[in-house]
Amino acid sequence: MPRTVSGAVLCVAVALVAACASSPPSRFYTLSSTVSSGASTAVATSRLSVVVGPVAVPSIVDLPQIVVSTGPNQVTIDEFNRWASPLPNNISRVVAENLVQLLGTPRVSQFQQSLAADGDYRVAIEVQSFESALGDAATLNAAWLVRRTRDGKSETGRTTVREPTAEKTFDALAAAHSRALSRMSQDIADAVRALDRAP
Repeated sequence: MPRTVSGAVLCVAVALVAACASSPPSRFYTLSSTVSSGASTAVATSRLSVVVGPVAVPSIVDLPQIVVSTGPNQVTIDEFNRWASPLPNNISRVVAENLVQLLGTPRVSQFQQSLAADGDYRVAIEVQSFESALGDAATLNAAWLVRRTRDGKSETGRTTVREPTAEKTFDALAAAHSRALSRMSQDIADAVRALDRAP
């Protein structure tokens, strides 16, 4: 009897190892800044300070796995293609990097990493739609608010953008989302400049 039990345990262990060996490896993706230093329209010596965050995303996409839209009312959670860091952090990092270039100031930080209580400006972002359609497009719909710290004066806006993907890969999808965030970063930078000119 013990020999039979140990044989069964061995068979299960071998089956599990075989199943794990045949599973494809997970791939990890990150969003990236697509704004070049030549795109900056601000003076390079700007002393503006900006804190980006908090960033809120819909719970349906606030997962390590990339959520792929497969129809008007259907999504797939891809277990083997994942974001390298939480999506809100990923988005705030990229927007901060873009604003460094667009505003010509190195003094841009993420809300979670900021040592100062406030910068000259605070940026809050609420992503209402972050859709990933493999081989089609990345869609971003986000409301944002830029607030001037010294007097509370603010500008609000919305960025809605659909970026086509060059090919049917997750690399292309991440690149399309990065381009969409670049468009939103430009809108936010314009709002910061408008507030900076305002009395």
